[in-house]
Amino acid sequence: QVQLVESGGGLVQPGGSLRLSCGASGRTINQYNMGWFRQAPGKEREFVSVLARYGTYTYYANSVKGRFTISRDTAKIAVYLQMNSLTPEDTAVYFCAAASVGSTSTRETDYDYWGQGTQVTVSS
Repeated sequence: QVQLVESGGGLVQPGGSLRLSCGASGRTINQYNMGWFRQAPGKEREFVSVLARYGTYTYYANSVKGRFTISRDTAKIAVYLQMNSLTPEDTAVYFCAAASVGSTSTRETDYDYWGQGTQVTVSS
């Protein structure tokens, strides 16, 4: 069982930046495809970004491409989501997820483990 814990959310003004972190209770995460999803109020959860296991392949939703960057720390125990040029439309609860098998995916059902989420609010 992998327990994922997100951190780094908060309140930020439009145009600002935040960096979200996701750890797996001290375990290495290099063997998992690591994804970020988000759920805005009244909306379904949606894919944001994914980082492939053992490598550097990344994929982003069109809505965040060029503004968000997913990465893994050198110790391979955390994954990050650097979010720049934030807009109120980015307001959501952000979830980290891990997939132990398969290729990189944008579908929730392909992920085995989920964190509890961290709130990101973009407002002036």
